[in-house]
Amino acid sequence: MPGEDVQQAKEAFGARLRELRQEASLTGRALARLTGLHYTKVSRVENGRQSVTDAEIRAWCAACSASDRVPELIAMARTVDSLYREWRRQTRAGLRHLQESSAPLYERTRLFRIYEHTALPGLFHTAEYSTEIMSYWVRFLGLPDDAEAATAARLARQKVLRSGRRRFVVVLAEQVLRTRLGTPQVMAAQLEHLLEVMRLPNVSVGIIPAMAERYTVAQVPFWIWDDARVTIETVSASLEITRPDEIALYATVFDQLRQSAVYGSHARELIGEAIANHLQPSATS
Repeated sequence: MPGEDVQQAKEAFGARLRELRQEASLTGRALARLTGLHYTKVSRVENGRQSVTDAEIRAWCAACSASDRVPELIAMARTVDSLYREWRRQTRAGLRHLQESSAPLYERTRLFRIYEHTALPGLFHTAEYSTEIMSYWVRFLGLPDDAEAATAARLARQKVLRSGRRRFVVVLAEQVLRTRLGTPQVMAAQLEHLLEVMRLPNVSVGIIPAMAERYTVAQVPFWIWDDARVTIETVSASLEITRPDEIALYATVFDQLRQSAVYGSHARELIGEAIANHLQPSATS
């Protein structure tokens, strides 16, 4: 569900404030009197339905004799506020601008950890496969049609695969190989390209077979950039997670996903089977 992670973050923040109030043995109305907040706002904040200012956080902590918690809670509140980024706002200048604006992040990252379960990561795209995806978002979001220019920017960004001392550790669900984007020929060419990329010494690709036992279940694809941030893309927004404890959780899940995957010849066999299936006569009918 779009924005679900953001709402969970808001609720977690509200729960922290509720814990402070309860530890101070204050009712919601008593806290409201001490802080100047309306008691209904206290309830909305604690249930993740309304945000608070820095001044209100300070007043809340002071009323609960917990002023030492102010820096932590202000940092948490700002993380929640910056977590949600509207796709329409990001793409207002076109998909090409969106691709180019992320280039510095690619340049400064040395370890990429990537999990995808529907489509291949952009670092591995062919021009035809990328254009299919870009064209979809142009139609879906009603954007100016710059799909080809956006694809060119995405392919230019792939230079990081072969420059600098970078590592790319990628885990794909088998469904990625079978989700058809474009014609069967486009898919076959894309999977052949994946096999070529897998030969790079700094690239590790594991594939989780559809019927394999999983050590964990990840509900959404995600990218981990060094140990600095996690990004998640939903239908309506891009989410950025920067809290170290949350990044560590995603790193743990990623390690468990890697344990669920197969590598080397077994992974190449799965890709070869998918190529053959895409090119079967029934695939073009």
